Amino acid sequence: MSLGSLYLIPVPLAEQASAKSFTPYLVETINQIDEYIVENSKTARKFLKEAGLKTPQNELIIHDYGKHNRDGDTRDFFKGLLAGKNVGLMSEAGCPGVADPGADIVALAHEKGIRVIPLVGPSSILLALMASGFSGQSFAFHGYLPIDKVQRANKIRELESIAERHHQTQLFIETPFRNNTMLEEILRSCKAETRLCIACDLTAETEFVQTKRIREWKLKVPDLHKRPTIFLLYGK
Repeated sequence: MSLGSLYLIPVPLAEQASAKSFTPYLVETINQIDEYIVENSKTARKFLKEAGLKTPQNELIIHDYGKHNRDGDTRDFFKGLLAGKNVGLMSEAGCPGVADPGADIVALAHEKGIRVIPLVGPSSILLALMASGFSGQSFAFHGYLPIDKVQRANKIRELESIAERHHQTQLFIETPFRNNTMLEEILRSCKAETRLCIACDLTAETEFVQTKRIREWKLKVPDLHKRPTIFLLYGK
């Protein structure tokens, strides 16, 4: 018996961004699948409806790999795949497996010899990099920086030094309700001529992407509270 394929299905980054996020192939794919592994079942069902799913929702098989289920038994996730069914994997937003615990599901799929098929869709990391004006030839994404103030300040200075020495773009994020604190620390820790790009609310109507030097940002500091944001550092 042949194995099924695991389709990695990107989800919109923002409300009312469906038209910017869905491709015809994605819509075609979700209408050929009735089983999904998802980070959040509520948002996954909403996404599928917005994307044009024709299958009745009560006929779907939804496996939840949210934060309360990640340490559990994943064998049920793969029963369909091992029996030859195609299954979709979805993050809560953006691309599954990128800054997302879905990477563990993908790794297990490879171990089991299951074909993994990534679909085109919005990635906040790449969108921010594209819009920053910084090097796209060499870059590193660091996820969340330390919460401890001293460790965080030291890490920011370390990333600034790497960006300056190696001409490598440094990307990182923060929990949205701590964005303003993070920005304050960046402005306090970095050199005046270092360039910082702030990419906020990507694909939303309130999207904000600007690149300035640290000394310029200090003249007018934006309010990023509870707004999904990616910070990018680059040299002079």
